[in-house]
Amino acid sequence: MISLDLAFVIQVINFLVLMIILNVFLFKPIRKVIADRKAQIDGSRERAAVVDKEVQEKMALYEARLRDVKAKAGAEREVLRKEAQQEESAILEKARKEAADSLASIKSRVAKETVDAKEFLKEQSRSLSLEICQKVLGRSL
Repeated sequence: MISLDLAFVIQVINFLVLMIILNVFLFKPIRKVIADRKAQIDGSRERAAVVDKEVQEKMALYEARLRDVKAKAGAEREVLRKEAQQEESAILEKARKEAADSLASIKSRVAKETVDAKEFLKEQSRSLSLEICQKVLGRSL
């Protein structure tokens, strides 16, 4: 059987006084530090969530702007490509016309030279035939 004497009561009182002292000087400050840290961590998490949300919104805005810019660039590229094709067609048409004009000029010059050459050859053939006849006949005609 347990005997409850004065030493037991003093030890219980001593334990209670120690618990009160430890609670005031050790447990309450530790709990306060833990609560402050928890509050700080929760605040940091909330700020991180807000920052993450802002980043997501800015990324969505950035991507929307990027899509708009790409669409505008594509439209402008298409306009420039059409203009370049039109300019290319105009340059090619001009070159064809110049080539056709040059070819016509060359053909007319060749035709004129052909006519001139035929005339020259006719005159040459007459004079040669006259010379041949004179030599064959031995007299002038």
